[in-house]
Amino acid sequence: MTESAAANPAAERRLPAVLVVDDEADLRELLALTLGRLGLDVDTAESIGAARELLGRNRYALCLTDMRLPDGTGIDLVQQVAARGDTPIAVITAFGSAENAVAALKAGAFDYLAKPVDLDQLRLLVRSALARPPGVQPQPEGRAIDRLRGSAPSMRQLRLMIERLAHSMAPVAIFGESGSGKELVARAIHDSSARRLLPFVAVNCGAIPEALMEAEFFGYRKGAFTGAERDRDGFFHAAAGGTLFLDEVAELPLSMQVKLLRAIQERRVRKVGSTSEDPVDVRILSATHQDLARLVAAARFRQDLYYRLNVIEVHVPSLRDRATDIALLAEAILDRLAARSGGERARLSQDALQELQNYPFPGNVRELENVLERGVALAVDRELSPADLMLPAAEAPQDSRAAAGEAAQPATAAVDESAVNLPDDGIPPDLTAYLDAIEGNALRAALLKTGGNRTAAAQLLGITFRQFRYRLQRLGLK
Repeated sequence: MTESAAANPAAERRLPAVLVVDDEADLRELLALTLGRLGLDVDTAESIGAARELLGRNRYALCLTDMRLPDGTGIDLVQQVAARGDTPIAVITAFGSAENAVAALKAGAFDYLAKPVDLDQLRLLVRSALARPPGVQPQPEGRAIDRLRGSAPSMRQLRLMIERLAHSMAPVAIFGESGSGKELVARAIHDSSARRLLPFVAVNCGAIPEALMEAEFFGYRKGAFTGAERDRDGFFHAAAGGTLFLDEVAELPLSMQVKLLRAIQERRVRKVGSTSEDPVDVRILSATHQDLARLVAAARFRQDLYYRLNVIEVHVPSLRDRATDIALLAEAILDRLAARSGGERARLSQDALQELQNYPFPGNVRELENVLERGVALAVDRELSPADLMLPAAEAPQDSRAAAGEAAQPATAAVDESAVNLPDDGIPPDLTAYLDAIEGNALRAALLKTGGNRTAAAQLLGITFRQFRYRLQRLGLK
């Protein structure tokens, strides 16, 4: 910056300005030259004190700071700049110092770079920062966040959290029960961010065969394996500049967790069959209905990947915890169903609404949508009665639950129920049949309790959906 610009920045500056804070003169000069070639005006500071002085006099489109400074740490500067809310700040961390990067993101950093600074990554970071809106901007109608309806305190807090997270690159882990709207929350974060015009790619990690995971995530070159007849991009490439949402991330096998961790840390991916790596600019959001901390303790999920994904936690409330929102949600769902069909809008009778508000909804909002869609399809007129909703009966008392399960459970068994009864000596004549019968009863009981929702039943039993489906098929349960 010229001396005249320093004296009167508002009068002289025409280019976006970046502040570089580092105590190494060589690195300051390298970054200033690189950023200057990108068409940016650059100021430099060698300490937090000098940086504060410049921040007090000038407006910056980006602040880039080292972690170790003579009069403090980069975290100190991150907290001060993030509290002002008008300048995105990124940190430069030592190579392999993942803890520092995570700490900076938690403190409010927009993003981070690792030393030695990769100039390609620097350019990507600058591009993302300059695309970031300076404050709360008017958003187009139809945003995902507008579909997160509800006046319950937990929903108001969720919407506020989404707005705050929208202007960061920090990974976000979204937790919530199946059907609670985790993907909708991820889309809302994307839609509210500067990346909203770029791709949002949602990946169901539990639906990809393990043998194909690397090719699906990172892409492949022609001839890399049998059937690879042309080059193909993976999920990371498809989400370039936008957001990659990893749904049911707990389903990733350990071998893929290692590869994903490296891609997130290095911000580079190597296509299967390629000898070179491609830089990638994606924001990672993930979701699961499982307890990742428990999976880490059980050595079923890598701790280092857990910390990289779980920089910021967002919890989506279950529908039963905000039953006061059911009426509002039901009205919105009925509006959508009418718009989709082009027919007359259905309405709920008072008794039907009361039934919905009393029902625990193990399948959450997704189950509410299914119940109303079924009710609209089966109703004789436009007013839905309790009979049209066909809600499962209330759970039977403990002493009669097994009998009720035999009469009303939604699965039929191909196992020998008599095998459950042990002889007087306590030794089953057929151990396999005995264990299968016990397992079958547990699966049917879970399905009964969740109204036939297999995902919720798997969660209730503490197993994955894939394991639950395998057990149903093995025992011949339909």
